[in-house]
Amino acid sequence: MTEINFDKILEDIKPSAAEVEKVKLLSNGLINIIDGLAVENGINAEAMLVGSVAKGTWLSGKAVKDNADIDLLIKFPLTTSLNDLKRCGLFLGEKCIEMVKGYAEKRYASHPYVTGHIDGYDIDFVPCYSIKDARQLKSAVDRTLLHTLYIQNKLKNEKKDEVRLLKKFMESVGTYGSEFKVGGFAGYLCELLILYYGSFQDVLNAAATRWHPHYQIDLEKYGTAELFKEPLVVVDPVDKKRNVAAPLTQQKMSEFMVAAYNFTKNPSQEYFYPKKVEHDLNLIKEEFKKRGTHTVLLIFKPPSIPADAIYPQIKKTENSLVNLSEREDFKVFGSDFWTDEKKKVIILLEFDTWKLPTIKKHSGPFVWSKNHQDKFLNKYKEKAWIENDRWVVGVQRKHEEVQSLIETALTRGKIGYLRFGKHLKNEILKKYEMMDLMEFLESEEVGDDVLGFLYHYLHGSELLWR
Repeated sequence: MTEINFDKILEDIKPSAAEVEKVKLLSNGLINIIDGLAVENGINAEAMLVGSVAKGTWLSGKAVKDNADIDLLIKFPLTTSLNDLKRCGLFLGEKCIEMVKGYAEKRYASHPYVTGHIDGYDIDFVPCYSIKDARQLKSAVDRTLLHTLYIQNKLKNEKKDEVRLLKKFMESVGTYGSEFKVGGFAGYLCELLILYYGSFQDVLNAAATRWHPHYQIDLEKYGTAELFKEPLVVVDPVDKKRNVAAPLTQQKMSEFMVAAYNFTKNPSQEYFYPKKVEHDLNLIKEEFKKRGTHTVLLIFKPPSIPADAIYPQIKKTENSLVNLSEREDFKVFGSDFWTDEKKKVIILLEFDTWKLPTIKKHSGPFVWSKNHQDKFLNKYKEKAWIENDRWVVGVQRKHEEVQSLIETALTRGKIGYLRFGKHLKNEILKKYEMMDLMEFLESEEVGDDVLGFLYHYLHGSELLWR
């Protein structure tokens, strides 16, 4: 393997001493404020730093798009009611943010939490129960406490940089992040992979040569891996009934395996830096024209719901439109979606069959099924004919063009038959546009972010090699 100067890469992605000190001072200050507020208001709770900052595996702010996210748990006794936990947890978080003159934003996962935008950092204040092991779990966020303690106890200092290298590699090839938007590897999963394999390069070697569908890793040897059916199974060391890799899609697992193979064959430090890609409007137009397909865009405003909830609803809507089109014989070449989460959702549908004949063949009963045959012939009479052992007939097609089919499906009387995200359905019924891609590209509203989406749709494997 070609030698790579990992020390140089770590200089770029590892937080500096000044950055570590800044985050440490900020985190400790917020914890002290939360704990003080809890005492002042007679609330039995205390704050704890968790996540990658607490575990020492976070990437420098100059190595990622934004500064490090800081995660603070506000721990409550198990005897606390869920309502009191939510109410008091949000109160403490919001009051703390107010005291340091930050900006607060309520968010929702399995239960509410508040994010503070403070000194350029996004800081999540998350109420949870103070548990000792997974048997005491009352909500999904409670595990975060156990995850942090496990990694702090198991991951040696010299291995933390291995985690950073793995995270940065995954980020650069587009496979890092367990949120639905990405469907990739979580930070905790990266830490467990380093614990299991020992180093960044050993993880890549394993992924490149040994991983396969339903590959299993069980660090604590619980023997529960067979309970899970996902593409990659990594039994949670703090909860044997959970697969840490459950959010990882087959797509992102496959992409990482290919990128790992490419790296092991031809190592390059460029894998740890963003790949520069030109999003040229005219080249994108030309590429779509050369394909000879027909691409339409469904465009509408996203609903006012948390970003984490938008993405699965858009994907569900995309899949529903693909299934509808295929059922009516319009063959889909590919599909994808993009959103800025605030003003616009674009669902792209590319067809290699988008226009059909006026009639379609409809199969009837077998010739020996006399009752059904009589009914069929009474309806279609001499228009029917026999093919092998059953009757068939040519019937009028309801929609000869795919755009007509989709526009009909998006009306109030028909949309209920589709499996749409419920919040998206309401927005689509209010207002939407269906545009031919080329018409859209001629409009003035095409920004670089949308061009980037279209480019990566055309070049799906672009990030997997350097």
